[in-house]
Amino acid sequence: GSGTGRRTRVQSPGSRDPRVIRTLTWCALAALGVAPGAAPALAGHGAPTTAPSVQAEQVERLLGNGQPVVLIDLRPEAGFRQGHLPGARSVPFAQLRRRYGEIPSTRPVILYCACPPEELTAAYRFLSGEGYRNVRVLEDGFPGWVTRGYPLER
Repeated sequence: GSGTGRRTRVQSPGSRDPRVIRTLTWCALAALGVAPGAAPALAGHGAPTTAPSVQAEQVERLLGNGQPVVLIDLRPEAGFRQGHLPGARSVPFAQLRRRYGEIPSTRPVILYCACPPEELTAAYRFLSGEGYRNVRVLEDGFPGWVTRGYPLER
């Protein structure tokens, strides 16, 4: 080396390709024990949904590692303003059919709420019907995240 202490980051071809990013992120999820077709989520609502789920601990790790996940807060906007998961986007359940185009389809999406399980299942099914193949739901929902003391943004 030249002794200047500078480092150059070398990017592999395709490293910014959304398909590569999506594959690597889902590989990271799989390494954390979240595989496509994982067990149905309870989502903190008492009844299982038919949606694949991810645990709060795993989401917290993904965020800490800078993984490109899209968190969608399905709660009413007032709840979102009071506090939400870091980097989350507010798309209230009542507006999902009108605003789903704001949700990237090329990155892993994690839905969460403090809603009845039927709403969470309906949101998952709607996005799946619109061609999203990268959607999971947060187990235990927003209340579970708060109970664990994980960070919130306001």
